[in-house]
Amino acid sequence: MNLSKKPIACPLLLSIILLLIVFPLKANAQVSWPDSLEWWKANNLRVIQTNLPAYEAATLDPDSLVTDLIHFSANTLIINAGGIMAFYPTKLEYHYTNPFMQENMLGEVIKKCHENSIRVIVRFDFSRAHKSIFEKHPDWFYISPDGEHITNEDLYTVSINAPYEQEQIFNIVEEVIDLYPIDGIFINMPGYQTSNPYIGKYYGIDQNPYDQKRFKEYSGGMELPKVEDRNDPVFRKYEEFKKFTADDIIKRLNLLVKSKNKNIAICTYSEDHVDIIRHESQTNSLPYWPYNASDNVNNTRHSFPDHIVSNASIQQISFQSRYNAIEPEEVAIRLYENIAHGSGLDLSLMGDFRDYEDERNFEVFRKVYAHHKKYEPYFGHYKSPAKVAVIAPGSWPSGEAAQEYRGIQLMLLESHIQFDIIEKSQIAQQEKALSKYKVVILPEISSVDQNALATLKRLVNDGVHIIATNRSLSDHPKILDDLFGAKIKELNHDGAGFYLQPDNKNLFTRFDKQSLLFWKFNLGLYDFDGATETQLPILTPGIPGPPEIIGGHEPTGFHAVGIKNHNSGKAVLMPINLGRLYFLHGYEQHKNLLLDLLDYIFPEVDQLIRTNAHPRIEVILQNYALNTPENYGNEAKDGMILHLVNLTGFSGNTYFDPLPVFDTEFEIRTEFKPQRIWSMVSEKEIPFTFQNGRVTLKIDKVQEFEGLVMER
Repeated sequence: MNLSKKPIACPLLLSIILLLIVFPLKANAQVSWPDSLEWWKANNLRVIQTNLPAYEAATLDPDSLVTDLIHFSANTLIINAGGIMAFYPTKLEYHYTNPFMQENMLGEVIKKCHENSIRVIVRFDFSRAHKSIFEKHPDWFYISPDGEHITNEDLYTVSINAPYEQEQIFNIVEEVIDLYPIDGIFINMPGYQTSNPYIGKYYGIDQNPYDQKRFKEYSGGMELPKVEDRNDPVFRKYEEFKKFTADDIIKRLNLLVKSKNKNIAICTYSEDHVDIIRHESQTNSLPYWPYNASDNVNNTRHSFPDHIVSNASIQQISFQSRYNAIEPEEVAIRLYENIAHGSGLDLSLMGDFRDYEDERNFEVFRKVYAHHKKYEPYFGHYKSPAKVAVIAPGSWPSGEAAQEYRGIQLMLLESHIQFDIIEKSQIAQQEKALSKYKVVILPEISSVDQNALATLKRLVNDGVHIIATNRSLSDHPKILDDLFGAKIKELNHDGAGFYLQPDNKNLFTRFDKQSLLFWKFNLGLYDFDGATETQLPILTPGIPGPPEIIGGHEPTGFHAVGIKNHNSGKAVLMPINLGRLYFLHGYEQHKNLLLDLLDYIFPEVDQLIRTNAHPRIEVILQNYALNTPENYGNEAKDGMILHLVNLTGFSGNTYFDPLPVFDTEFEIRTEFKPQRIWSMVSEKEIPFTFQNGRVTLKIDKVQEFEGLVMER
């Protein structure tokens, strides 16, 4: 890899000097944060993770690694330390030493990083341990209901409630902290293991005797379940037990780490007792979700606002293909989406940069990380102006619920409607935040806790409109009746061949040339006798066969939309797989159903942003405060930033270079008249007009990204 830099020509140097005069803050983006503030709270991370195979520890050169980190503008390194194997000279009996380890490698990396103002987070993976430890204590390891262990070569999956995780991991973490001046710890693959993700094989619930004993104590005598069945009260108790025990380990790690040094950041994928919530953008299933980074960061930031999120772009195509990277265009989208939604930058690759097997993304890394470094004060201190919230089924959604959730997002994204995401587990905790939205959308959120149900009732009574799709709240018949005036007649009903009839043209204004909409997937049949109004009659499939005999589409007596008025809010139920159908098939008629209903219950839904932007231009508007020490904890009132991410190169299963998009116009509602508006790409001021609380401007050309700063 050639990391040399060309000298700057004199004319270019003069241009840069002029830019420093015109845009002084941008040129002096690096700000010194006080030692009194924990370093990660600046939310300016530019992370690079080197996932080192054991053998690379023999050849890794700390000097070249630091040179590369500087070249890529990284300010934080994640590097292996221990767990599966020690990358340092451990003295612990139950910590297997990497046979390729260099004695001073980890210490030298940390020393040289610190000399160049680069933080070091050390990586631990306690999900597995070496065969030599298994042979001493087989009772510390996972055992399936069929008596199998989960193995990867000479590594064995451990049991979370056995002494390795309950005792030994604390010794390992403490040893590393005592040996090295680390800045953080990252725990990979925390929690319970039921599968071998590296080969895609499911094994089942861990039946280790330590798990059996602890679950019996926790549950008051229950036997450990052997099958994952949400209808089984014992399994539901087991899920509660898993959360409690997994949280307990992180809590105890937190106490240990902070007792050693409160400025050591704790980073993992869970949200309790951590400082940095890590997430991942991966490409390992179809259909591809090009908004994955936006989804992850938006969700985490608004679900857990007291944390920062670091969303890693995982470079490998899959666990089986670690040395083949994803496409550069996809990496650029992920990194720009991270920035736009208020995260720093984060990427994870196998090994270090030297003699890398797939260097196609390196220029993207360099370009986007340099962009973040240059404009650092304009990132990471945001407050969303969105008036729509989407409830997520979880942090790592999957299956049909994920398709419904992503389809609803896609409809809003393509329509440039700003929205925030909050996890269903946080509905009650974020009631105050949710009360500030005009619309809350539940895409197939079938079950929530009792506190969340009470929150939803209060929200709608206080004027927040709710739209729920497909099987949302179906586990709570009483709330269905209270909120929507609905009773389930047939929850799971194959809608193939049925039609929906948008006959109310005053509501369904986008259907002036259509009288029937095809359907497939689930089409729930509900009694809406308690609703204020019903819309979208459901018609029968009619007669199947050749053209000569088709027809006969008759009203079923059921409707696909029920609306119930409350004190000042409306509750809309659409017991149909609306999001999934759009996510998989993409017919705009189904998106238009949601858009018309949004217009009906919240006529101002399009008032924040009006634009002719292409549907594949992702538009993210943020209120910002300059991310500087003196602004820490202050409201985001320095202005607004309009982020644009160009996804026109995404074809559905391939990422190409994005097409340049010309003459994109925006009309944006603001609470202030901007002093000026300028582009982060061209560094030129953008002409605009301001009238009646609205800024109007035009962008001549959008390439892969744009950031427009509207200074208050």
